[in-house]
Amino acid sequence: MTRLELINLIKRKKSFLCIGLDTDLDKVPGHLLDESDPVFAFNKAIIDATHHLAVAYKPNIAFYEAYGQRGWKSLEKTAAYLKTREVFTIADAKRGDIGNTSGRYARAFLEELGFDAITVAPYMGNDSVKPFLDISGKWTILLALTSNSGSDDFQMFSDAGGTPLYERVVETARGWGNEDNLMFVFGATKAEMLAGIRKIIPHHFLLVPGVGAQGGSLEEVARYGLNDACGLLVNSSRNIIYAGRGKEFAEHARSAAETVQQQMQKILEEAGICR
Repeated sequence: MTRLELINLIKRKKSFLCIGLDTDLDKVPGHLLDESDPVFAFNKAIIDATHHLAVAYKPNIAFYEAYGQRGWKSLEKTAAYLKTREVFTIADAKRGDIGNTSGRYARAFLEELGFDAITVAPYMGNDSVKPFLDISGKWTILLALTSNSGSDDFQMFSDAGGTPLYERVVETARGWGNEDNLMFVFGATKAEMLAGIRKIIPHHFLLVPGVGAQGGSLEEVARYGLNDACGLLVNSSRNIIYAGRGKEFAEHARSAAETVQQQMQKILEEAGICR
C-alpha cells in the first residue's frame, strides 16, 4: 500500500486505528478451543467485526512463534485473510541483524507472508535496516521511542550535545528511506515528546502503540503528533480484542473499536483532514 493509498484509506474510514492481533490462547474464548485453529478463528472473527473501523492490523509475531509450527500456520492464514480486506498490514516482528540476515527476515515477512510493513530495531545501524527498505512497495517501521517502562534505560540517554538517543535515531535514519517507505514507532505514553519529533520528521507516518491498556491518551497523541495528512497509526490491542471473553467477543471488540473510531473521526474532522 502506497502512502497516498494509506492517506485515502484514513479519510474514507475516518479512522487511523491499528488493531494489534496479540492473540493469546490463554485468553481466547473457550468455545473456540474446539476449532482446528483457535488462533485463526479468533483473528478472523475480530477482523470481520472491525475491518470497517480500522485502517491497519498488526499481528505481534511473538504470539505466533510461541506455538511453533501451528502458530506460524495461524500467522500465514491471518496474513492471507487480511489481504481480502482493505487494510494496511504490519508484521510486528522487531527484527534487525547483519545485512544478509535482515534480507532473509525481509523476504519472510514482506514477500512470503505479504505484509505491507515490518517493525525493525535500528540498533545495528544502516546496513541492518537497508535490506528491508530495498523491497519496493513495502514499509519499514523503525523503533524510536517505545511505550514500555524500560524505554528510559537507553532511549532517553543524551549525548554530549544533549540530544537523546531516540532523536539521534530519527535524525540519522530519516535519510535511509523517505516518507513513502519509512515510519517510526513512538509510544503514546510519551506523547508530549512528539512535538519535538514533528520538527525533525514533519511528514513521516508514526506508529503509536500504548493507547488503552498502557495508559496513553489518544487526544494527547493527536495534539502533538497529527500532521496535515494525519500521519498517525494509533494501535490498540488488548482493549479491543479482549473487550469481551464470551461467545459474543467479536461484538464487544466491534463496540470497543467503534468507540475509538468515533473519537478519531472527531479529531480528523476538527483538523480538516476529512469531512
